Amino acid sequence: MFVHAAQTLGFDTLVLDPDKYSPAGAAAHAQLCAPYDDERALAGMAGRCDAVTTEFENVPAPSLASLAQDIFVAPSAAAVAICQDRAAEKAHFGRAGVPCAPHAVIETPQQLAGVDDDLLPGIPKTSRLGYDGKGQVTVADRAALAAAWADLRQVPCVLEKRLPLAYELSIIVARGADGAIVHLPVQQNLHRSGILALT
Repeated sequence: MFVHAAQTLGFDTLVLDPDKYSPAGAAAHAQLCAPYDDERALAGMAGRCDAVTTEFENVPAPSLASLAQDIFVAPSAAAVAICQDRAAEKAHFGRAGVPCAPHAVIETPQQLAGVDDDLLPGIPKTSRLGYDGKGQVTVADRAALAAAWADLRQVPCVLEKRLPLAYELSIIVARGADGAIVHLPVQQNLHRSGILALT
């Protein structure tokens, strides 16, 4: 859909994706099939593109920083680096005064042992690479939390207190290079088994 939207606006599109059968690559004018951090592929993009963007947050931020040395990249590598790590994201929003669910970062057995009881029941979520129900588990107590962290291979996690939410909303806001800000209508998200089913 992202490629189609760009093409509708009159842009030629080039996709970098490690999957030679990627849907975006199939729809694009051209595709480079390589890992996101492949220096040769990144140089090829820089030589063929006027601007680069990313459709999801798990493109390595250093790859975007490398591209930004030669061409316009949005969102910036710094912004993507924050979005790639739940702990960094919570800290960023906290500094900006945006309220977040009560939470704790768990990176060590000592941090696990020091979790405040008020955060349970909760949801430990991997700090990186978790989405749509992946890399997260609902836990009721400390024993379940310890077991869940072990099941998650003791990778860095953020434990979020489980809250009685009425619903989840998506709000998309974009700022152009000229500073103009636009937003799309607020949408409600519906989940099935922890996976986004409909917006």
